[in-house]
Amino acid sequence: MTEYPHDTVVPFKGSLLGKKQQVEDMFNKIATRYDFLNRFLSGGADRRWRRAAIRELETIHPGLILDVATGTADLPVMMAKFLRPEKITGIDISTGMLGLGKQKIAKLGLNPLITLLEGDSEAINFPGASFEAVTVAFGVRNFQNLEKGLSEMFRVLKPGGKVMILEFSRPRKGPFLPLYKIYLRYLAPRIGKIVSGNLDAYQYLNDSVNAFPEGDVFEDILEETGFINTYSKKLSLGICTIYCGTKEISAGSYPSSSS
Repeated sequence: MTEYPHDTVVPFKGSLLGKKQQVEDMFNKIATRYDFLNRFLSGGADRRWRRAAIRELETIHPGLILDVATGTADLPVMMAKFLRPEKITGIDISTGMLGLGKQKIAKLGLNPLITLLEGDSEAINFPGASFEAVTVAFGVRNFQNLEKGLSEMFRVLKPGGKVMILEFSRPRKGPFLPLYKIYLRYLAPRIGKIVSGNLDAYQYLNDSVNAFPEGDVFEDILEETGFINTYSKKLSLGICTIYCGTKEISAGSYPSSSS
């Protein structure tokens, strides 16, 4: 499979562990401050971004949804409110993040609707064609192998189903661009260190965003994976982007994980 530049970007440059293990360790370390820092560093815009992304699924009314790299379940909680599906399953490799997500779901009384499971985005433990929508918010940068993760998402999606990916991107031009670069490269990592005690995690945010194949390039990757009718929508002057695609009605499905 193709290796993309961001596949080799890791949180802890001196570690001998692979990217997947480093990402798991990173999120376990910052889990208790993750939600707060999301709100703080984005000025609360991350909630608006998620809501905008969810709107892209409203026309298909998905009943069964898989949320990959679900973290603390922010996206499933919001999808439960606005999409009212039959069932949402969230998977993540970080037990620390999942533990906080389960507490959140229980507090909101959403246990019958949302289930969180430990799971690898590059070896999804569900049969092919299991879900009508597959989502991921701010998680594809963390895949050890982007193409493998996207292929797994395609595999478990039902023919006619839709993928929705929300990911950070970079403003292309204008007076906002240099300010954004300064913020992402210098301020966000230092704020992250002060609040979470972990500089590496928020330096990794800058490095992985800058290395990620965004825009038309990412749409091309989705199409190479098998998705059709791909499109993207930029939010907040290009700070993040929604990517969507569908699985062709006639596309085949597979009975088990490709791992």
